[in-house]
Amino acid sequence: IFFFLMPVIIGGFGNFLLPLLLGMPDLSLPRLNALSAWLMLPSAVCFGISLYIGSGVGWTFYPPLSSVPYTGVGVDYLMFSLHLAGLSSIFGSLNFITTIFSSVFSQASSRISIIIWAYLFTSILLISSLPVLAAA
Repeated sequence: IFFFLMPVIIGGFGNFLLPLLLGMPDLSLPRLNALSAWLMLPSAVCFGISLYIGSGVGWTFYPPLSSVPYTGVGVDYLMFSLHLAGLSSIFGSLNFITTIFSSVFSQASSRISIIIWAYLFTSILLISSLPVLAAA
């Protein structure tokens, strides 16, 4: 979910579709967009490292192996990789919201595509939920 669905469906298709649907040459904040993309690389590397180090928790955080007596460096790498992936998603969502709000104010709300509405509400939900999930 964190390393394929969110980067490809939300990030990849959003970077491709939003400028096309809004009639813009690029997203509003291209450097934030690049930071969001580049944060996925160390996140994936830390995830790969976590699979080979420690007690073999895997990507599921299976509770008996990830509980206090068995935790090791692998769980720490896995947690760090999920925090980096969440930070990448937050940066991408901020970019999408900024792009949508900067170009949609000139249009009537009935003329805005359903895909733009979907990306707007998905981005708002990601920004509101990912910090809570990271703190837990």
